Amino acid sequence: MATRTNLWRYRETFSDTSDLVGYDVEATDGHIGKIDKASNEAGRSYLVVDTGFWIFGKKRMIPAGVADRVDHDDRKVYIRMTKEEVKSAPDFDEQRTSWSDADYEPSERYYDPFGW
Repeated sequence: MATRTNLWRYRETFSDTSDLVGYDVEATDGHIGKIDKASNEAGRSYLVVDTGFWIFGKKRMIPAGVADRVDHDDRKVYIRMTKEEVKSAPDFDEQRTSWSDADYEPSERYYDPFGW
C-alpha cells in the first residue's frame, strides 16, 4: 500500500500516463471499469475510473499511488484497491478539479475511509 506521502504519485514504473486513457482497470478482486482520465501533476496525480455503462456509470477519482502495474499488451492497469473501495471513492467532478478545493485536496481526510 502506498504511504500518505506518495499516495498521489505514480510508481516509478509509470513513466508516461497519457496513453492510459481507455485502459481497463483491474481491482484486486476483478474488473471495475476503464480509465477516463490520467492526471500527471507532480505530487497530485490521480486516475479517473469510469465504473460503468454510459448512463449508469460513475466516474471515481483514485490516487495514482494505488496503480500497481500496467500491461500495455492487454491495455490493463492493475490497482491495489477492491471493487468496493473504488465504488466508494469520491465522485470525479470535472468542474471541481482545482486542488484549491478542499474536497479534492490530497489529504488524510480525503481517503480516511481506506485508512490511508
